[in-house]
Amino acid sequence: MKNYKHEHKIMNENTAKLSLLAYNPVSFVETVVQDIRDCTQLRQEHEVMWINLDGVKDSKQVKKVGMYFDLHPLLIEDICNTNIRPKIEFYQDHIFVSLKMLSYQREEKNLFIEQVSLILGNNYILSFQEDIEGDVFEPIREKIRKQHNGKVRNSNAAYLFYSMLDAIVDGYTITLEDINEGLEKLEEEIIEKEAERNPTKELYEFRKKLKSVYKHINPVREISSVLLRTENDTMKSVQQLQKVHIYLQDVNDHTLQVIENAEAYIDATANLLDLYLSILSNKTNDVMKFLTIFSSIFLPLTFIAGVYGMNFEKMPELHFEYGYYAVWGLMLAIALGTYWYFKNKRLF
Repeated sequence: MKNYKHEHKIMNENTAKLSLLAYNPVSFVETVVQDIRDCTQLRQEHEVMWINLDGVKDSKQVKKVGMYFDLHPLLIEDICNTNIRPKIEFYQDHIFVSLKMLSYQREEKNLFIEQVSLILGNNYILSFQEDIEGDVFEPIREKIRKQHNGKVRNSNAAYLFYSMLDAIVDGYTITLEDINEGLEKLEEEIIEKEAERNPTKELYEFRKKLKSVYKHINPVREISSVLLRTENDTMKSVQQLQKVHIYLQDVNDHTLQVIENAEAYIDATANLLDLYLSILSNKTNDVMKFLTIFSSIFLPLTFIAGVYGMNFEKMPELHFEYGYYAVWGLMLAIALGTYWYFKNKRLF
């Protein structure tokens, strides 16, 4: 699957791009639409129509699309609100799903979060994206353009709906793998270079990004579960899903796996911090051990030097001809004996 993380580009807040892709097993049409009413004839000529709007901040354009497809005003409001929690809502003629599309730039270590709203109607899909160009749907477009005998071209709009959900969930997997790759490099650096630098801030940034990913992924589990539980519903919007029920189960399984991976990577950041603190503690212990051994060797020598440094006239051995050499010999013997003892005990 193509990764779109290098294609991000902020659009003008008041500009929306409306594109259409209509197809059937024999033909397809792909074009940029100036007026949503121009889609009427294409909608009649093709079995499935996919309309994508980039730039939901252009509320006027969103409202025009909403009025054309008879969307509820509260639904249109949710589309324009890019801060809502991922959710799913059922209407008589369509299903509304709002969720986040994620990508990650390895070099700059930037996490991109984009609001995506999907509407499954009677043989049509509406997708609304934020003001960031590029998405995870390009492989689906390529299949529609080139594979006239492929599954997408020969299926209903519900299969396209599933394909788009699956592409978004696969994007979560790629995002987590990219973040985890940075974590693995940091782990190697901590172990091989024995924590030469403090990675605490970098670990905090990784943990912050992973928690953000988890926050946006976790509600998708509820969305996929709800889609699976609507198998016997009598609503027109739900009846389309019955043909792709097994595929929705696959999306649900992938979602659960992604959530488990996100939880594991969050735990990995805590484990890496513990590893760094453990290595730092071991290095501190090595320094303390060296200082302790060094002090143990020189402590008796300091005592002897202190005793024979006292200024008393009637000290024993004070006037001994070889006293100076005897003291040096004693001190050297004690030092070597202490060193041999620690060496024999494998303390260094």
